[in-house]
Amino acid sequence: MLNDKELDDVTQILTGIEMLVIEPLECPIEEKAEIFFKLYETLIDGNKEDDVEYDIEGNPMPVQSKEKEVDIYDIAQDAEYIYASFLQDYGMDLFEQQGILHWDKFKALLVGLRDDTKFKKVLEIRQMPLPKGKGSGEQRKQVEELKKAYALKPHKQEADE
Repeated sequence: MLNDKELDDVTQILTGIEMLVIEPLECPIEEKAEIFFKLYETLIDGNKEDDVEYDIEGNPMPVQSKEKEVDIYDIAQDAEYIYASFLQDYGMDLFEQQGILHWDKFKALLVGLRDDTKFKKVLEIRQMPLPKGKGSGEQRKQVEELKKAYALKPHKQEADE
């Protein structure tokens, strides 16, 4: 939704609030915008600063370098695969669940999809290592073609960098 150039800012904010908040908000658009962006930052974007893992004693775990961390899925670009997989695995029509299914439940169900769903197969292809060694030229070519077919397109801001 946030990448949809056909939607103006106000429509994006109102739609986002409707998707993330159960009860309608009766406040000015500026306040709704603040609430939406805070919810987005906290619930969807994952609030990257708080992604610290702790051991059993509550001590922060060592942080691995994330120099070239690559996203393996994108909710918007993979929407068709996600929709089909939810229907296949849970018999759940996500269009019917819009405004009903809580974001945390959605994320848990997404992670719990069976390996034979289209979404999980696409993720497997994206993470698949290229074959090495003698006689693997044809296999390598097939894997490269699959990776290319299912590759994520860069977002506008990433493409500009």
